[in-house]
Amino acid sequence: MIPPETAARFAGKDGMVCGKVEKARYAEGSEGQPTFLHMGGAFPRHTFSARIAGANRSKFGFPLETLEGKTVCVIGRIQRDASRAEIEVSSPAGLKLANIK
Repeated sequence: MIPPETAARFAGKDGMVCGKVEKARYAEGSEGQPTFLHMGGAFPRHTFSARIAGANRSKFGFPLETLEGKTVCVIGRIQRDASRAEIEVSSPAGLKLANIK
């Protein structure tokens, strides 16, 4: 389990990043209409994002924005984007609600 603040160190590797979703944002006007789950600090100074492409939103069966304020684990290949890390989530299997205290 990798905290959002250190996820960038694991770029290029598969991992599970767990933390509180500080901001959930549906970027409807952006290319691909992604939803971002920002973790590891307040947007725009967050250290990690889960990105769900607009084409995959319907696979989740609930509004992804409802994850804001919840602790989740994001599973997949960690990529580096500028000063932060990101995992592209394409199915519900890549996103788990965490039971972390």
